Amino acid sequence: MRHDASAAAVERGQYPDTVTPWEDPAWREAALAWAEHGLAARGLRTARRLTVRLRPWSVLVRMTAEGEPDAWFKAGPDTGAGVAFEAGLAEALARWVPGHILEPLAVDAARGWSLLPHGGTLFQDALRQDSAGGRAWEEPLRQYAAMQRALGPRAGEMGRLGVPDARMAVLPGTFDRLVEENATLDPDTRTALRALRPRVQGWCDELAATGIPDSLDHCDLHDGQFFAPVPGRFTFFDWGDATVSHPFCSLLVPLRTAADRFGPQVLPRLRDAYLDPWTDTGLTPAELRRAVSLACRLGAVGRASSWGRLFPGAGEGPTTQGDAASARWLRELLAEPVIHRP
Repeated sequence: MRHDASAAAVERGQYPDTVTPWEDPAWREAALAWAEHGLAARGLRTARRLTVRLRPWSVLVRMTAEGEPDAWFKAGPDTGAGVAFEAGLAEALARWVPGHILEPLAVDAARGWSLLPHGGTLFQDALRQDSAGGRAWEEPLRQYAAMQRALGPRAGEMGRLGVPDARMAVLPGTFDRLVEENATLDPDTRTALRALRPRVQGWCDELAATGIPDSLDHCDLHDGQFFAPVPGRFTFFDWGDATVSHPFCSLLVPLRTAADRFGPQVLPRLRDAYLDPWTDTGLTPAELRRAVSLACRLGAVGRASSWGRLFPGAGEGPTTQGDAASARWLRELLAEPVIHRP
């Protein structure tokens, strides 16, 4: 290696005690050798400065060389982790919907490793120039919805890649498990959620009955999860939270993100922009909007479940943090859907 990986700048965020594979010198050597080989295969320089971000669910290494675009090595904590599918999914998406996603430079799906290129301007940075009251969100939501429609026939293949199942048929059972196993729920909230169970089943049945095929749900599509590399085009990345679900569940996070920044008055317009590619499904505008309302509620189950995958098992520390985050999303089910909030 042409650098001392042990001397790399390391950032652990809110998880200072997290133990990841990065602490293992043999793992570091193997991972960085693989990444450098991937860079060399693309004709990119391999002598690089490293900046490392460690989380319970991932190791992310920014690799910088003078005169070259940055590249990122990403790995899940181990091949048994709840996000181990991400590398293989990104590789498949690059074949299925080229141009819509950040295409990896290299992938080792068996080890959950990926090497990612510089993707251009993050959408959240482009938003700093937005003076149109949130209208900048409209086109990426249209393009994301078009991508979901194209991926509908691939739902079974995504499941075989290990993408978690959050279809309406299984979501009530997931809800039950989350409510009963979450150690941070207070008794009153747990009781309220148990009482909500018949309505959750009804919402799932109604949403499934729309006939819109299951597809890929990014499940965390905020403004830092896609790039705007050229005007009018967007590329999506970071699939560690993804599920196979009703596609409209994807709207929960972007609508919340936009409402927090621009106010709730932007939500109907953004919802309708997302629905543009779905208007030929045979559903009326009122039926499509009703489906969004249901999905923005049920999407909270997917978010709660993803936190459980990131922090599996029981105990103190990060696991408790994961339970607490999951509980916050479960409480969302007791509130009005984001699209209806004043």
